[in-house]
Amino acid sequence: MLGGSANPAATRTRVYASKEFVEQQRRWAFINAQVRGVDSVKTLIIIPTYNERQNIEPLFETIFTVNNDVHILVVDDNSPDKTYELVEELRQSRYLDKVFLIKRAGKLGLGTAYVAGFKWALSHGYDYIMEMDADFSHDPVYINDFLREIKNADLVIGSRYVSGGGVVNWGVGRKLISRGGSLYSRTILGLPLHDITGGYKCFRREVLESINLDHIKSNGYSFQVEMNYRTYLKGFRIKEVPIIFEDRRVGQSKMSRKIFLEAIMMVWRLRLSKGELQKG
Repeated sequence: MLGGSANPAATRTRVYASKEFVEQQRRWAFINAQVRGVDSVKTLIIIPTYNERQNIEPLFETIFTVNNDVHILVVDDNSPDKTYELVEELRQSRYLDKVFLIKRAGKLGLGTAYVAGFKWALSHGYDYIMEMDADFSHDPVYINDFLREIKNADLVIGSRYVSGGGVVNWGVGRKLISRGGSLYSRTILGLPLHDITGGYKCFRREVLESINLDHIKSNGYSFQVEMNYRTYLKGFRIKEVPIIFEDRRVGQSKMSRKIFLEAIMMVWRLRLSKGELQKG
C-alpha cells in the first residue's frame, strides 16, 4: 500500500502535499460516517457507455447479484445503438432507485464522462465512487474486494500486474503495449504503481473533493494516469488489488491510434505540470 510506506518517493510527495489537509479530510469522513451510521455508506459505480446496448442488461444483473446495495450511474454519449434508451427502460421497470442516467449530446470522451460522473456522485452524497467499463472486461465479481480494501485506503486500483492479476484473450502485441505503457508512465512520473493505466478503481469522495475536476487535462485513456498521479501527489493512500482483465465479450474496442498517442504525450505534460497538480 502507498502513502504509509517508507518509499522515498512517497516521502518526498508528502513534503509537497498538504498532509494536514489529507488528515483533516479523513477525520471529517470518519465523523460523517459515525453520524450517518455505517449502513448508510453509499457506493456509486460510474459506467461510461457508447454503443454498449448488448452488454448493459446482463451487466446490471451481474452487478446487483454481486452486491445489491450499490448504485449505478451510466454516462452515455448519445450512443447510435440507443444504449441510453435501454438504460432508461431498465431503470423505470426494474431499478428505479438504483440506476441513474446522464445522457450527453455526443461522443465527448472517456475523461469528461468520468468527470461528469464524479461531480454527480459528489453532489448526491456518495462516499465511495467506482469506475467500471461496460464491456465485462472489468468483472463485477471484484466489487466487494474493492469495497473491503477502500476501508483502509483512499484509492483502490484493480491491477493486472500484481501477484494474482492477469489478462485473458490478449495477443502478445497488446500485452507488450500495456505493460510498456505502465513502465513508461511509472518511469517518467515516479509513480510506484504496477498498473498505472487500468480503469477499474474505487475512490473515496475525499480524494475527488481535493482535486479541481475542471482542471483535468486528459480525456482519453491517459485520464487514468492523471487521476492516479494527482491522487499520489496529494499524499493519499493507494492500494492495488489483483484482477483478471478479460477482453470485451461483444462490441468494438474504443482504443485508437489517436488515443494511444495522446497518452504518450500527456505523461510528459503531467510531469512538467507537477507543481500545479500538487496544488489542485
